[in-house]
Amino acid sequence: MYITYDVKANGVTYASLTSSTRRGKAVDKDYQNLGRVIDKEKGIYKNRERGIFAYDLATNTFSPVPVDYIEPKLERKVSVRRRETLVVSFGDIFLLENYIRDSGFSRAVDAIGFRNRDTLHALLSYYILCRCSNRLAGDWWGLTYARLLYPDAQMSSQRISDALKDIGSEEAKRSFFGTYYQLLRGVEGGGNVTQDYDLSDCEGVGEGILIDSTGCPNDIHFPLTAVNTHNGVVSNEIRVIYVVQQKTGLPLFFRYVAGNVIDVSTLKTTIAELKNNGIDTKFAILDAGYYTGKNADALLDANVSFISRLEGNLKVYKKVVAENLDDLEAKENLVRYNGRFVYLKCVPCKIGEHENRDAYAFLGMDLTMKREEMYQLSARADDRNISNEDAFDEMRKHGVFVLIASRKIAKEKVLPLNYTRNQVEVIFDIAKNKGKLLPFNIASEETLRGHLMMTFMAATLLKLMGDKIKGSGLTTDEMFMNLHEQHAIIYDDEILLTEPVKKMNTAYKAFGITCPTTMPLPKNNS
Repeated sequence: MYITYDVKANGVTYASLTSSTRRGKAVDKDYQNLGRVIDKEKGIYKNRERGIFAYDLATNTFSPVPVDYIEPKLERKVSVRRRETLVVSFGDIFLLENYIRDSGFSRAVDAIGFRNRDTLHALLSYYILCRCSNRLAGDWWGLTYARLLYPDAQMSSQRISDALKDIGSEEAKRSFFGTYYQLLRGVEGGGNVTQDYDLSDCEGVGEGILIDSTGCPNDIHFPLTAVNTHNGVVSNEIRVIYVVQQKTGLPLFFRYVAGNVIDVSTLKTTIAELKNNGIDTKFAILDAGYYTGKNADALLDANVSFISRLEGNLKVYKKVVAENLDDLEAKENLVRYNGRFVYLKCVPCKIGEHENRDAYAFLGMDLTMKREEMYQLSARADDRNISNEDAFDEMRKHGVFVLIASRKIAKEKVLPLNYTRNQVEVIFDIAKNKGKLLPFNIASEETLRGHLMMTFMAATLLKLMGDKIKGSGLTTDEMFMNLHEQHAIIYDDEILLTEPVKKMNTAYKAFGITCPTTMPLPKNNS
């Protein structure tokens, strides 16, 4: 068995693995295509089936190339020279790169330790600025300022897949979070991502946290993909868990579990991971799906205070409502929150698996919700022959909710505290709709981890930048869309930048950036 080479008319060399079998005087040859020759001496080839790979003839083995391997540019002999792209989109990459550097976030990105820094930063920019599939990343890179900023980036689909496997390793994840938490605490050096937030009453990174999960539909055959029923909707999915800092609304941590793992069974592990990653969790705000007696015991045993909404089928919920609903609607229980009137009453209760832990229940009735539910009941009462007695019993439950707190909280602070849970939904919305979390196109858990790492960083930066431009009249979508239309014209030694229009200037001003007229061309670019 040996390798044969064939040089095509365009100057590109292809290789085949050849074996010869003698049949009498005749010799039969069998060919296996290795593809285009990338590096003959190192035995590196590329074809559609395997992508880029290494082949060792002595052992007849195929293997992946190192993740830091830089594929040389393909030089073809062509009869008509292709015109060089001398005008590229500029403004969105320029502003993003400046913010990542000036805020200090680049320190956390670089802490991942991926050996091709250009690929890592170009890929992060792509996750933020373009919602297309990763297979189009190379086209995006070639038509934008990213080509000049990150000249050694390897943006082919396979090289991105290889990069994600390395970026998603546990070591890379821990290194990122270690530096990221330093930035959140305001450690000096290289910027401070918390400089625009008031953290005067927030002692630690995890002083107050929000925990929730979201289903990510995924129909690819994959060990973590499982059938889940959530709010009556059945789907094949992977569940992604986010932890968000209550004070700032910034993402703190992420995990993932199989789609059929329910929320209540993930809380202990999530809290344990937070602790082992250096997050001092003192107070947690939970969605109703996380509350059980066992989880309450686990949180209290770990000295984590918490507040959680309760599901209506729980024993403690039914007991609190039965004993306190009759005298809830009283003057002293009326509070106002966010333009709504709510009756709210605080009563002591027992929680935990054995109902032996002291806690406080807040029985509430949202009058706006009660009115809406009563209207819906009235609309269907005749069609469903609902009796007056049944209607009365149902109306008593309208707008009613119960919150459980492990420590006493001032009544006027309970509702604002509980409704900060919406900040997790904000982060999920950013990650899914702007940070490329969906759709999944992933074939291995290794690649999934890297993809989730990239979407976490993208969601965090989009949240930070969105907060930065509040009051400017722009959203991040509008800002990047407008800046994308500012172009750079490439000359021999410098690039000339087109004049920014009003909305571009508004964005630059919000970030304290002065857009130059010209910039020197990096030495290693042509």
